[in-house]
Amino acid sequence: MPPDSALRQRILTALVLGPPALAAVLALPTAWLGAVLGLVVLLGAWEWTCLAGLASTGHRLAYLGVMGLAALGAWQLHLGGWGRDLLAPVALGWAVLAFRLLRVRATPRAQGLEPGLLIAGVPVLVAPWLAMLDLHALGPKGPALVLALLMLIWLADVAAYFAGRRWGRTKLAPVLSPGKTRVGGYAALIAGAVYGLGLAWVLRLSLGQGVILVLICLATVLVSVVGDLFESLLKRRRGLKDSGSLLPGHGGILDRIDSMTAAAPVFTLGLQMLL
Repeated sequence: MPPDSALRQRILTALVLGPPALAAVLALPTAWLGAVLGLVVLLGAWEWTCLAGLASTGHRLAYLGVMGLAALGAWQLHLGGWGRDLLAPVALGWAVLAFRLLRVRATPRAQGLEPGLLIAGVPVLVAPWLAMLDLHALGPKGPALVLALLMLIWLADVAAYFAGRRWGRTKLAPVLSPGKTRVGGYAALIAGAVYGLGLAWVLRLSLGQGVILVLICLATVLVSVVGDLFESLLKRRRGLKDSGSLLPGHGGILDRIDSMTAAAPVFTLGLQMLL
């Protein structure tokens, strides 16, 4: 598909799905939002089983059951005030993974079932779900803060795409994602910093708090790239271009939430400590 045609299809899909998603974030109670986002998690978990080499339909359905139970357990811990304690090690794990991805020089083809990857899928998918619910429940501003997170990732993605397409020459991670450029990464960080300044003004934060919020936004953008590259690595190991075909022009569910899997825990932890 030509680049311009693919871009039009991506925009059309976003226009169709965007308004209902924004309405759910702003209008639904946290528990109901959790149910809606839980469906997204299960769809992502179905695609994850393919990346982990799980072939049997029955086993894939059983994995979805495990993922659902894990999400319910995380929700109960959230109600008990343990949400932050669950998110902190996941955020740290993404930071460690960033350094490991920098050392990747080849992507040998994966064969058969990878049980470790199935286990890793639980925190990768449940943690951002819990993070968004934690953020949504963070007082009257919670729903707006979830929207702010979505807008931050969207803005960084758009800035990286257009800057990389226009001026990008040097690849950011050619082995993992040939389409990403360093210029695109810089543009995403600049967009994140400007967005952080605007968000600090909207929230009427002090100068010190505003600086911290900008740093949180920068860290969120950085780790969102890690989430994207990690999914790219998993797809390349399985010889896949997309994680699925559910969303026209976007690929699968994981192709749309890969950045959020890493970004949501970091952003939520930062906001919880700041506000």
